[in-house]
This record gives sequence, structure tokens and C-alpha cells, in this order.
Amino acid sequence: MKKTVLLLPDQLNAERGALAKFGPKDADILIVDSDRFLISRPWHRQRIFLFYSALAHFVVELGDLGYKVTEIKASTMADGIAQYRSSNTETQIYATEPNSISQQFALEQYGVELIPSDFFLTSRAEFHQWAQSQNALKMENFYRQQRIRLNILMDGREPTGGKWNFDHDNRLPPPKGKGDYPKPRTYDFDDIDKRVWSNLNQRDLELWGDDPDGTWATTRTGARERLLDFIEFGLADFGAYEDAMPINSWSVYHSLLTPYLNIGLLTPQEVIAAAITKYQQSKIPLASIEGFIRQIIGWREYVNGTYWYFGAGYEKQNQLEAKRKLLPLFWDESKTQMNCVGSVVRDVKSRGYAHHIPRLMVLSNLALLAGVEPEEFLAWMTNTFVDAFDWVMVPNVIGMGLHADGGKMMTKPYAAGGSYISKMGQFCGSCKYDPKLRVGDNACPFTTLYWDFLDRHREKFERNHRMRQQFFGLDRLSDLDKLRLRAQEVLTGLESGEI
Repeated sequence: MKKTVLLLPDQLNAERGALAKFGPKDADILIVDSDRFLISRPWHRQRIFLFYSALAHFVVELGDLGYKVTEIKASTMADGIAQYRSSNTETQIYATEPNSISQQFALEQYGVELIPSDFFLTSRAEFHQWAQSQNALKMENFYRQQRIRLNILMDGREPTGGKWNFDHDNRLPPPKGKGDYPKPRTYDFDDIDKRVWSNLNQRDLELWGDDPDGTWATTRTGARERLLDFIEFGLADFGAYEDAMPINSWSVYHSLLTPYLNIGLLTPQEVIAAAITKYQQSKIPLASIEGFIRQIIGWREYVNGTYWYFGAGYEKQNQLEAKRKLLPLFWDESKTQMNCVGSVVRDVKSRGYAHHIPRLMVLSNLALLAGVEPEEFLAWMTNTFVDAFDWVMVPNVIGMGLHADGGKMMTKPYAAGGSYISKMGQFCGSCKYDPKLRVGDNACPFTTLYWDFLDRHREKFERNHRMRQQFFGLDRLSDLDKLRLRAQEVLTGLESGEI
């Protein structure tokens, strides 16, 4: 029987999954361009461009390898598969396990035979086995087990340097002044990029954000260049400043590799190998290499594992009963006077990206404190970021950012006032709001809403031993009634775009 591999757009690697099993002499390739996918969301322009242009470049690569590729435009994935089968009746369709629960269920319903995914270092079965052995799903415990299992940064059974985690050393604020941050390279449009962008513009799509400007490579060659740039210019200082939020660098010392890891243009194995080689050959601080390795073998694998472990329906969790509509400032930075939020949203609008601290401690923190409905915020994050997929965003938003799962993933909410943003960022000096004030017209909305959040959710969190200090502080406030009134003014102002 003839074999066909259904290629999914986030699995662009001929040496992984179904493509590793079936060479050009064994199977043809099917790609379904689903209208439903494109029109279902208000995508960020750079996110959807990267998605489609990287796929188009990979199709050329598959042709060079000798594969016969059939591309079908259809209203849905199901219609595309049915259309293909109507003219290829004697074929069995295979696919690599998708990275989405809903998509996996759909492909099984369509009769597609799934090949186990090897795009991650940890299989779903391995994570499930680990999770079942734990009382709580602490990422640190998983990370240590990963270090041992994969034998990375280990001296026998002990961690290199005698410590598992150098996170305490990796929390420096931005250096004073402008800093000397690496400037990410940009990429010229080739003919494929131009064709893809022209085709997307001819379709009736609801898009937002700035047009593609060469920030993101759309080929494996470009992805490899970005990896080598990071290893050479970013890795040494990544650890110390991984949480810093300067005003004059959107990328700081971050690798900018997640878009390529998440669509298959890079593999975690090659990223780790390049980083370890640089560490062994150069005088890179152990804290930096450990911090970076933790992101790849720890956090990335942990997030994917929890996504599949928690399963269908987890994305609908709303244990804090947050019901506020998505704030207008998330679409338009002019709808806020908060310098930190406006700056981050402007960066996101420009290139569909912000590193993990602006995502967590500015955007998600604001949504948490303001009580934004989790599914609405999740949709915005998924539509917007160039590295966003369900497995990435569902745990990061529902579990970590909004604590909407009631603590299944994190033992306490990542809630913070203006003092954290003031310490780790450079936004407050030119902002009309003072992070030290919690009441009054010039009080920082983050500071006001932080205390109001604790007040509103006292019953849920006051018995949490990790939050005793916060509630001790809340009980010492002498202006709680004024703070409650100011919080309502802030929330009303956020909804109207006047705060």
C-alpha cells in the first residue's frame, strides 16, 4: 500500500518523527493549508508569516531530498485529507504525533496513523512516569532528574560546580546606562518570503502587529546563524541578566531560539551541544551555562510534559474566577500610561516577541492582578507570540502566569507589585506612576492591584506558607479602605484605556 506523510507546520525536520521513518522512496508528503486555521484567530503578522514562510522553505528542501509533495488548500484539515484520499484511494496516511491535544484527537478521528514524536528530549510516557512518582510537580525536581538522566553538566552523580541551580546568581538588574547588548541580525527577504507574504495579504485575514521586517529567519540556515550568534555573543552574559528588562534592548542576551526549536528548524540536542562545547572551550560563567541549559532541558521539557499530563480541559481552568475582558492596552500601547506595559506591548507589536520576564512579570502579572478571563488572555498570547503553540502557552498562562489551575503547576501565584518591575527594569524613571505608592493618582497600578489582589483572594492564599510574609504585610496596611477604592479606579481606568 502507498504511504503518505501528513506534514504539520511545526515539525519541519526531515530527521525527526515520520520523516525519519519514511524516506522519499517510501512515502509522499501531504500538506493541508486549512482556511479554518488561518481565519480562526487575529494572528500577529510576524507570527503567521514565520509559520507559513518556514513551511514553504521546507517544502523546497523536501523536494531537493526527492520527496513528492502535494499541497492542498481546503476549508479544514479534515476536508483536505478527504480530498487527498479521494484521488489516492490506496494509501495509508501517517503523521508525527502533533503537539496539540485537540489536533491529536482530530487526526486519530481522521484515521491518520501517528508516529511517536521525538522533537523533545523527554517522551510523554517518561514525563508521566516521573509525574506519577511526585507529590508535587516541582520543576526543580524534574530538572535535577533530567540532568542525571541526560548526563549534562554532571561530575559523576554530582552536579558540576557542586550546585544544581545558580538561579540566585542570575537575577541582576540591567547595568546602569545603556549597556552593551548584542544586536540581533536581520534577514533579507528571498523570493519565497516575498511570495508567502504576498499570498497572505491577498487572503481575507484579521491580522495585527507590524509587518515582517527581517527580524525572524525563515530557514534552517538562518536559525543556525542565530544559534551561532547567541553562542558567540550572548551565552556568557545570559545567566546574570536573563531577568533584566532594559529599555534599550528587546533581546538583551537571550538566545531568540524558541521560534526555531518550536517548529523543528533546530533541535534541543544541537542547541545543547553547541552551548556545552562553548562552555568547555571558553571561560563562560558556570551560572550562565547552567541557567541556559535549565531553560532547554528543564523548563521547556517540563512545560511540554505538564501540557500532556494535565490533558484536555486544562486550558479552561479558572480557579480564581477571573471574568474581566481582555484590556484594550494589549492591542494598543497608547491605551495605557504605564511605561512598562506600553513599552512591552510596543515591542510585542513590533516583532511578536518579548522574553520570559516581560511576558510573566509585566503582561501576565497585569492580567492576573486585574482578573482578566484566562481563556481570553491565553488566546491573545497564542495569537501573538512567534514561538507560541498550545503546549507552550497553556501551561505558561493557565498554570504559571494566571494561577488559574488552583496550584496544580505552581505552589503560589506569580503576583508582584511595582517594586519588582522597578528593580529589574528601567521603565519607572520616566513613568508618571510611582512604584512606591499604592494610593493616590500617581500610585503605580501594579502596586495598588498587588495589594488588592491579596485582599480579594485572602481566603484562597492566606494558608499558603509561601505567602505568609505577604499577608503579614497586608495586615499592617493602615490605608486598606483607600487602597480598595483606588484599585477600583485603576481597574475602571484600565478598561477604558485611561490608566
